[in-house]
Amino acid sequence: MSSTSSTVTASRPSALASLNPIYAALPTTVFEVMSGLARHHQAVNLGQGFPDDPGPLDVRQKAADAVVNGWNQYPPMMGLMELRQAAADHYRHWQGLELDPETEIMVTSGATEALAGALMALIEPGDEVVLFQPLYDAYLPLVQRAGGIPRLVRLEPPSWRITEEKLAAAFSPRTKLVLFNNPQNPTGIVHSREEMQLIADFCARYDSLVVSDEVWEHIIFDGRRHLSMMSLPGMRARTVKISSAGKIFGMTGWKVGIVMAQPELMKVLGKAHQFLTFTTPPNLQSAVAYGLTKDDAYFEDMRAGLQRSRDRLAKGLSDLGFPVLPSAGTYFLSVDLAAIDPKLDDEAFCLNLVKNHGVAAIPVSAFYAQDAVRSVVRFCFAKQDATLDAALERLAGALRNV
Repeated sequence: MSSTSSTVTASRPSALASLNPIYAALPTTVFEVMSGLARHHQAVNLGQGFPDDPGPLDVRQKAADAVVNGWNQYPPMMGLMELRQAAADHYRHWQGLELDPETEIMVTSGATEALAGALMALIEPGDEVVLFQPLYDAYLPLVQRAGGIPRLVRLEPPSWRITEEKLAAAFSPRTKLVLFNNPQNPTGIVHSREEMQLIADFCARYDSLVVSDEVWEHIIFDGRRHLSMMSLPGMRARTVKISSAGKIFGMTGWKVGIVMAQPELMKVLGKAHQFLTFTTPPNLQSAVAYGLTKDDAYFEDMRAGLQRSRDRLAKGLSDLGFPVLPSAGTYFLSVDLAAIDPKLDDEAFCLNLVKNHGVAAIPVSAFYAQDAVRSVVRFCFAKQDATLDAALERLAGALRNV
């Protein structure tokens, strides 16, 4: 070895000691912790958000047939045309969007890949990104790894409302984009048209884009209909809309995302996707294309079933004395412990629930990057009646000594 190379090696920290700090410093996620504790204590797991049924049989059969009898080599990078056309038809019917399947729709390996690709494609180092917390846990590290500077908007229970004052404090001339989730995980709220219009107005004022995470668009209750950010006046050219087949069909292991944007944006989004996963299993794409063409009754019945489960859990929790917050969408509803005792801590409460009462839930403080609300606990209701009833039976004594 030359003296030059040995000097360089000696002066540089070891590779293992200088890993990327954004990921190296991340703790184990709350989902891993709580799911691990649920397994250890044989608890009913109402923490991580997934249904406990296998999903629609006909869609699964379509995927099985496609893998046995169909094409299993590389599909087109932008996705199978049958799926892109099905998505265009689906969103025209349900949301009034006119999308060109050739130039404005792309298939990704899940919505999280779509989010990562969009942030990598659209953010340059130093760009500011507006985020609403509590937030989906992937958002912040993805923004930071893309070089973005997060500007956090803190939302609080019970309304979790976005206001003009909060947006004015977050936006600046350096605001490149807004990362917006509606319906919103973890709170289960559906933001109003007025809140969305506020965001649109600020984006127009500061010439900003929106990456709109709309994966829960079909999981929406009480007669509501999803309003896409892309449909608001002036937002068609500013919005990247992201959807998830895993959420639409209740099969969270199916990592099939759908991205929609105007052609100029899509060209850049496509490049990011090309060098992330490049493509998505063709049999799953075929099955999702089939699923998106199902008649309205499927989607209405799916919503009605989840709404019934929401109401079952909400009533059971209320009867036990838990202060239940409204849930208008997603798989989740929450309780606010502050109404019982302002000193109660959500994380400590969840640890007590899983260890001493055999029910796993998620502390919503885990979804804040700073200034966390520490009184809200989230439960997943996308479960069979027997699962929800077993959880409620175990929770019967949970509030006696708090």
